[in-house]
Amino acid sequence: MELNTFVYLACVLLGGLLFGKIAKKFKLPNVTGYLVGGLLLGPSVLNLLPAQAIEGMAIVSDIALGFIAFSIGSEFKFSYFKRVGFTPIVIALLEALCAVFFVIAALVLVGSSLPYAIVLGAIAAATAPAATVMVIKQYKAKGPVTETLLSVVALDDAVALIAFGFAVTIAKVITSTEKVSLVMSVISPLIEVITSLAIGVALGMLLTFFLRFFKSRANRLTMAIAFTLLAVGISNLCNVSALLTCMAVGAAFINLSSQAPDVMRLCEGFTPPIFLMFFFLSGAELNLSVVPTIGLVGIVYIVVRVVGKMFGAWLGATVMKAPQSVCRYLGPALIPQAGVAIGLSFVAQSVVPEYAASIRAVVLCGTLIYELIGPAVAKATLKKAGEITEA
Repeated sequence: MELNTFVYLACVLLGGLLFGKIAKKFKLPNVTGYLVGGLLLGPSVLNLLPAQAIEGMAIVSDIALGFIAFSIGSEFKFSYFKRVGFTPIVIALLEALCAVFFVIAALVLVGSSLPYAIVLGAIAAATAPAATVMVIKQYKAKGPVTETLLSVVALDDAVALIAFGFAVTIAKVITSTEKVSLVMSVISPLIEVITSLAIGVALGMLLTFFLRFFKSRANRLTMAIAFTLLAVGISNLCNVSALLTCMAVGAAFINLSSQAPDVMRLCEGFTPPIFLMFFFLSGAELNLSVVPTIGLVGIVYIVVRVVGKMFGAWLGATVMKAPQSVCRYLGPALIPQAGVAIGLSFVAQSVVPEYAASIRAVVLCGTLIYELIGPAVAKATLKKAGEITEA
């Protein structure tokens, strides 16, 4: 008998609760339990959650990422940036670019071709905010490291897109015999970032305006959900980053509306089951079969990217004279990598098609490892920084 989507959704929720409990027994973040549970029950291991069922629940990922980005955007308060200045921006630039240059240099040293190293190095810039945000929420982390971390992972998406645009241009110039428009290749990702932010700010302003006409908690929650889904939908129609758009909605909303903190608290009560399903399904999509195929290049990428992120975060924090805890503990919390990197690996197939299979395998394997160890490392790091007190 073939089960339907509703039964699979119920199984995902119950499985997530079970593996979340198991993770707690080992003092690991819930999100680690969700990812491991999905991996075990998914196509790579037991196949109790088949690939066809996962495809049928794909909308869950879009919704969850929309709310995660909306939540991150709400941390972008003008009062915060008045207090810390350009510190998060400089850190985001340096941690992303150091990862790029470190990976490119290391891959060239082990014998990879320059176009291949440039494209894979650019993908190294991307950091996935979802797992980190879940750890922060679960343990109610507070302090300068947490504040800076939320800002940096939000900015990282934009930096990664722009860096990839430059990298693609350079790789095309090296590999192509045809004339490549350098200006358009560089401007294209900038246009995507600006368009995403413009749509998000406009929607945030509209949400602030319409919220005046709704006073009850239920209606305000409904309005926030509607505008988050609208941001995801419009972004997909315009082929721009839904993450950036939803972040911009949250940022505009938190700075324009005095009711925003209350609405964000309402969203926090609504979203846990969605986030659980998202991470459980993300775990189910992880593919163990790619691990043996990555070779030396994959090992170099996985290790050197982390070194670059940590060094760049330390350098940025030191240059901007951030608190000592930020200098020491921010870098390890930037390990996770997922959706954006996988998306960029698809784009890379048209830039260096001869390396498409290798790039895809390396990025997928990196995602598997980063997503499984990232939440635990983030928790340990924030605990060392004194910003998590475990009950």
